[in-house]
Amino acid sequence: MRAGKGDLPYPVRMNGIELLLVVIAAIGVTAFAQRRGLQAPLVLVVLGLAVSFIPGLPRLEIEPEIILGVVLPPLLYSTAVEFSFINFMRNLWPILGLGIGLVLITAFAVGLVANRLTPQLTAPAALVLGAVVAPSDAVTAVAIGRRLGLPKRVMTILTGESLINDAAALTLFTIAAVQVTGQGAFISQPVVFFGYGVVVGLIVGRVLALIVQKLQQRLDSPGLETVLGLVLPFSCYLAAEQLHASGVIAVVTAGFAIGHNRARSGYAARIQETQVWRSLDVLLEAFVFAYMGMQMKFVFQEVTGAGHSLPRVLVAALVSLLVVLAVRPACVLVNHLRLVGTDRLRQAGQRRRPDRDAERQQRREAIMRRRIDEYNRQHPDHPRDIPSGGPERQPSLLPLKHDIVISWTGMRGVVTLAAAAGIPATAALGAPFPGRAEIQLIAFVIAVGTLLIQGTTLPPLIRKLDIRSEDDAAYEAEQRKHAAEITQKATTEVITKAMTKIDNYRTGDSGDLDPEALAALSQQLQRFQANREALQAETEEAERADADQQRADRWRAVSRIRLEMLTAQRKALTAERDAFRLDDDTYREMLEQLDYDEAAISARMDSRL
Repeated sequence: MRAGKGDLPYPVRMNGIELLLVVIAAIGVTAFAQRRGLQAPLVLVVLGLAVSFIPGLPRLEIEPEIILGVVLPPLLYSTAVEFSFINFMRNLWPILGLGIGLVLITAFAVGLVANRLTPQLTAPAALVLGAVVAPSDAVTAVAIGRRLGLPKRVMTILTGESLINDAAALTLFTIAAVQVTGQGAFISQPVVFFGYGVVVGLIVGRVLALIVQKLQQRLDSPGLETVLGLVLPFSCYLAAEQLHASGVIAVVTAGFAIGHNRARSGYAARIQETQVWRSLDVLLEAFVFAYMGMQMKFVFQEVTGAGHSLPRVLVAALVSLLVVLAVRPACVLVNHLRLVGTDRLRQAGQRRRPDRDAERQQRREAIMRRRIDEYNRQHPDHPRDIPSGGPERQPSLLPLKHDIVISWTGMRGVVTLAAAAGIPATAALGAPFPGRAEIQLIAFVIAVGTLLIQGTTLPPLIRKLDIRSEDDAAYEAEQRKHAAEITQKATTEVITKAMTKIDNYRTGDSGDLDPEALAALSQQLQRFQANREALQAETEEAERADADQQRADRWRAVSRIRLEMLTAQRKALTAERDAFRLDDDTYREMLEQLDYDEAAISARMDSRL
């Protein structure tokens, strides 16, 4: 941290205790807002702005590199870890359209308007502003949608967009900031530089994620596994930035890789990491919104201190806000009309050439069948019924009601404010970054304006359109039933092996159990085949009983078999998910449930020992 500039009225350094108080206050305000059903980001920003006008309050100013390198990586990584990569691929084209195409259109539109209305903003500096305000934040929209029952596919598109648009906007932000600061880009051609940043970022994220996965599999300490997971996003970001690539893309790639292969790590590490990331998200988001609110008084002073008209900058901010509010609905609805026209042309072509289309379909099915047969010959235990090339992508065309909702979910959030705070203080030859205070002020107005306008009107819009997700409920029920059948089958296989062990005892091979414990175990397993809860009740009864040697042997044997059941269930669910026959969200829910079951059993075993 560093103190305010010399032209600020309170050039006093805020110490660590005061910073800690800000963090604690931000968490308390977040808890209060959530309990009252208010938008925590908006409340934090407004209160931060009010607090900044307290006389004698020092300016809390953090180095831009810290904001971008410490705050953003964990926020992006935690979202990517919890997001389904399979569902991302199934909705790839809508996500890319919103996450890249819409970001570029918004950035250039806002940059053009700001450049015309604010003379002190050069074209590259105006593009920096456009990149800062281009990415939307899905946190508020997804929270509202989950509460009101938005369809699962809409939620998937919004979450996927928030990851892609963050990467695209911050990469564009880096390119534009390099042009302003005159530091010299690694590659002078912006398009090639963008492509280089994306490709190298993907490679860095995947390689580091693979290394962390290998290390976690060899560790027998949940604490060390969790620490590795915490270090990963920062390592990805810093390594990619050192290679002049996109640190954001590296972080998102690593998050996808770790999240898709979470079953390979230990159950305790998965439980710990989930809770740690959720807590860290709340902490960082609360701090960023409070921090940006507390900056506004000093940003106002910087604008006026530089001789610029504050009303004129506010007018430019309001016009930019209107541009942001208008561009997204226009792009989404125009794209919807385009897809409707394309779909009608395709249907008309099918009616004119039914024989040719039928022949093409037959060829595709034949290729599909050959791939399936080849895979099933190599993997007879886990046959597939769809091509091994990956999940089938869903059509890009959404119902009009869904697109209307998506078009109005453009609230700006923590990434916009963090990027605004992360703008370099100096440009070429040590000169001040042109229009830095104006960019921060406009970004602040846009973030607050979208949260206030779209955040408050989105719930009534969803209710008015009467968007329901009965199909999602039926699909999820079907998937849960399928998952239950998979786990039951895996459980039966484990029980069969245990019963085989009992039969071996009768032939003279008793293993590590005495006869009475083995006979009792046989009875329990037979009851468990009809009712899983019977084994749970029997285990708890054994825990309450006198700890004689026979009961202790039986209890340990039952616990070991239950752990074998959980391992078999986890492997079966993973194989079914990888074969694209089980929904990834259902798979993650079941995996979390199995983790808590294993944690409970292991805790009881440790307690008895």
